[in-house]
Amino acid sequence: MAESGAITQLLQRWSGGDTVALSELMPLVYDELRGLAAGYLHEERSNHTLQATALVHEAYLRLVQQDSPWRNRAHFFGIAAQMMRRILVDHARRHDARKRPTSGTMATLEDVLTVPVGPNIDLIGLDDAMNKLQEFDEQKARVVELRFFGGLSVEETAALLNSSPATVKREWAIARAWLYREMRNEERQ
Repeated sequence: MAESGAITQLLQRWSGGDTVALSELMPLVYDELRGLAAGYLHEERSNHTLQATALVHEAYLRLVQQDSPWRNRAHFFGIAAQMMRRILVDHARRHDARKRPTSGTMATLEDVLTVPVGPNIDLIGLDDAMNKLQEFDEQKARVVELRFFGGLSVEETAALLNSSPATVKREWAIARAWLYREMRNEERQ
């Protein structure tokens, strides 16, 4: 927890314009960011052109360009999760990932939203479904983004969203079911 408090203080100093705080912050968050990125890419195909380090560096470049006040560690990692999601989806789109698997076993949404991104997960389909969910219910989409892409716990997600853990658990369950149905419908089309 001491590290979490230090991260929050550095984020607040950075938000206040202290550029030294950014250089002190990055060693504290880099390993966790890299762990998230590695988790997303762990089960990708072996010839995947995007590496965890590149994903972290691209996310870092986008994070330092953010002009928003950082509230705390959870807020930072929530924004980092958004950045990584966008980068992964952009990468998938650029590499003709629109081709949907027509044979083989697809991962269930329960698997998709509880394990790192793997080769059977239709990342673009998930992103499309997430965008639809966001139009329908922005809060539930944010919960999925923070939990799945951000790797935040229920408690961290609740703190970031100014909500209760029970509400986050409920929204997480509803969002998973909604996304599952949406992705199954897309898959059948």
